[in-house]
Formats: sequence, C-alpha cells, structure tokens
Amino acid sequence: MTSLPEDPPPRFSEDDRDTAVQRVQQAYAEGHISHEEMDERLHQALTAKTHSELVPALASLPEERTGTSSTIAAAGGRIKRRGAWRVPRALKVASAFGKVHLDLSQAVIEHPVVDIELQLGTGRARITVPRDAIVDLDDLHTGWKDTLYKPRQPSLPGGPKIRISGSMGFGRLRIRHARR
Repeated sequence: MTSLPEDPPPRFSEDDRDTAVQRVQQAYAEGHISHEEMDERLHQALTAKTHSELVPALASLPEERTGTSSTIAAAGGRIKRRGAWRVPRALKVASAFGKVHLDLSQAVIEHPVVDIELQLGTGRARITVPRDAIVDLDDLHTGWKDTLYKPRQPSLPGGPKIRISGSMGFGRLRIRHARR
C-alpha cells in the first residue's frame, strides 16, 4: 500500500517574518545576544520559508512583549489624538456619531505593523500617517461614502504598515501622508 504524500508545511506571512526580525533586533539592542549572533539569526529569519525554519532564529530569545491594545470610545463629540502620543499595536476607535482625527505623523510608533479598527456610526474620520507609512484598507467597509486616500508614490522603505479595518456607516474616511 502506498502512502499519501504529506501536505507541505504552511508558509507564513511577511508580517510573521517582520515580527521575527524585530524580536532578534530587540534582543541585540537589550544585550541578550552578540552582534555576530544577531547577524546569523537575522539571516535565518530572512531566508526561512516555513514556521519550522524560523524556530532556530527565535530559540532562547526573551519572550516577546505582548502587543499593547487600546480602545478609544465616545458616544458623540470628537475623538482626537495628535502630537507625540504612543500608538499601541492595536487600536480600536468607536464612536456613534461625531468626528475622529488621528494624527500619527509625530506619534511614537514602536511596532512595524499597527492595526486600527474603526467602528463609526455617523461622522467623518481623518487619519494622518507618517510620510513613509504603508496603508492597507482591505478590511474596511464603508456604508455611504468612499474612502479618500491617495497612496504615496513611490512609497519609502522602512516605514510602519498601518492596517485599517472595521466599518463606517454614514461618513467619510480621509487618509493622507504627513508632509514633513
């Protein structure tokens, strides 16, 4: 009797790879590994094609700091964040009606990927992202008006990825890149 071929190991996403690279760099910055060890682990992380090939690169590193998550909610009125505020790994913004303005241009962004979930009923939202940010709107559902966003051409390397998801009832989302 012949056996069935085994399923190939599942591939992982670029976000998984980015997280692994960030963990190795953080371990080096905190003095847990030497420069040579960091180079070797980064090579392993960047050339891995499956999760099992990524395990040696992360072996014996300090536990990953869990990503922070925050919620900003208001029944009505304005929600506004600007200046040098710390952006959590996952941010949920909920408002029944009113205006939302998130300015990430001067914010402290410590994560390579930031997830922003919008749950807005009525009202408009404006998000200003850093010049080098990459914006992903694939999981955002708008009910009334289309989102206004013109991607930066060409995008600059090394910036954070801002993933915006959720739903907007009656209102418009406007996203722009910071000028400076």
